[in-house]
Amino acid sequence: MSQIALPLDWPEDERDDQFILSDANAAVARHLEHWALWPVPVTILTGPRKSGRSLIGRLFARKTGGRLFDNAWAADEEALFHAWNGAMASHRPLLIVADAAPPAWQVTLPDLASRLVATPRVAILPPDDMLLRALLERGLARRGLAVPPPLVTWLSARIERSYVGIIAAIDALDRASLSRQHRLTVPLAREALEQAGVIDAS
Repeated sequence: MSQIALPLDWPEDERDDQFILSDANAAVARHLEHWALWPVPVTILTGPRKSGRSLIGRLFARKTGGRLFDNAWAADEEALFHAWNGAMASHRPLLIVADAAPPAWQVTLPDLASRLVATPRVAILPPDDMLLRALLERGLARRGLAVPPPLVTWLSARIERSYVGIIAAIDALDRASLSRQHRLTVPLAREALEQAGVIDAS
């Protein structure tokens, strides 16, 4: 399998040619790329909200012919149990997306619980400095907003270091730019983000 290109941010964009690799997601990309080496053909993928974990699963299933079991922590345990056994029987990979891996994910079906304990797991981490800047730049560019590098530096130091925080900041800046018909500047960004509650007024 050739190198997987998987975007890790906005799930409405399923293009797979703009993957931003950083320390926050490199281990996940390597693991999915080498799925044939997994000790069992199943992996649990966890990650923060809006980190793109469901999108990664869809792309992985499409590229490998495997199966995605999304929102697994809220799914029927019998169905997941049969999916796990099916992956073993067919030797087709199964990617299980969950909020957290066991034991934080409490499974009541004993046979499923024992299988999940033996299942490899990988996690998308919160965005590091490089990924935070890159996602800000790309997200703002996709909204048609020209952002000078000093503004990206200012934003990176002030917004919440999370995928949800990045999206909230981009949404607030997009609304401010549209409503005022003005290019983005640090003063405008500060006012817009404070009004949206994305950063503290202090």
